Amino acid sequence: QVQLAESGGGLVQPGGSLRLSCAASGSIFSINAMAWYRQAPGKQRELVAIIFSGGRTNYADSVKGRFTISRDNAKNTVYLQMNSLKPEDTAVYDCNARIRPTTLSIEYEYWGQGTQVTVSS
Repeated sequence: QVQLAESGGGLVQPGGSLRLSCAASGSIFSINAMAWYRQAPGKQRELVAIIFSGGRTNYADSVKGRFTISRDNAKNTVYLQMNSLKPEDTAVYDCNARIRPTTLSIEYEYWGQGTQVTVSS
């Protein structure tokens, strides 16, 4: 059983910073991509940032230059450093990971429980 545990959300003023963490645990043989998605009220879920096993990253245009995704492979953890936060960044942020639980299994997609980020004065 694989689980993703998120932390780091909360309330922050515009221009502030937050750091989200997501740790994968359980039966893990390998992790391919790890990503952060977000969903604001009344909007569709969108990909915020993704990092592949080799370190390549992609970002949504709306967060480029403000957010940084990174991962610690030894800890099976992905981070999202969010700077210069804006009210429009307010959303539930979900961690996503593509994991092979064992050497014999295919890759599965797993989700965290979601963490609320609210940017407001």
